[in-house]
Amino acid sequence: MLNDPNDPTRAPRDGRSERSGDRPSRGVDADPEVAARATRRRFTAEYKARIVREADACTQPGDIGALLRREGLYSSLLTMWRRELRAHGLDGLAAKRRGPAPRPKPSAREVELERRARKLEKDLAKANAIIEFQKKAHELLGIPLKHHGLDEDDS
Repeated sequence: MLNDPNDPTRAPRDGRSERSGDRPSRGVDADPEVAARATRRRFTAEYKARIVREADACTQPGDIGALLRREGLYSSLLTMWRRELRAHGLDGLAAKRRGPAPRPKPSAREVELERRARKLEKDLAKANAIIEFQKKAHELLGIPLKHHGLDEDDS
């Protein structure tokens, strides 16, 4: 048994691996400079325009790849920035808020009208309930209802 952990002749491990070349095992020296939470990179419109200009100036095969590697960018970013610059100019490269567009807040007049509409609907529901009750009461008591001809449009 070569890898038997209970073998008394086996040398104790001190956190170093045979394959690691005497480098310390993981967790020994943590890098204190690592950010606890990753943040999204933000690029200014001027930076984007400069990168697009530099990419357009590249003439040799591999120059654009070297530019992207040097700047730490993806080719999809360059493609998107070129499209925005063509469609909207330098304003198209400006930072935009992510997510859906915010809904406009209703004005005070709209809020008041909504409140009044809810109150009127509640009052109408009460009136309809009273009318239905009166119809049932008349029906149970055998009192004939007078027809005024106002309900002709109710279909």
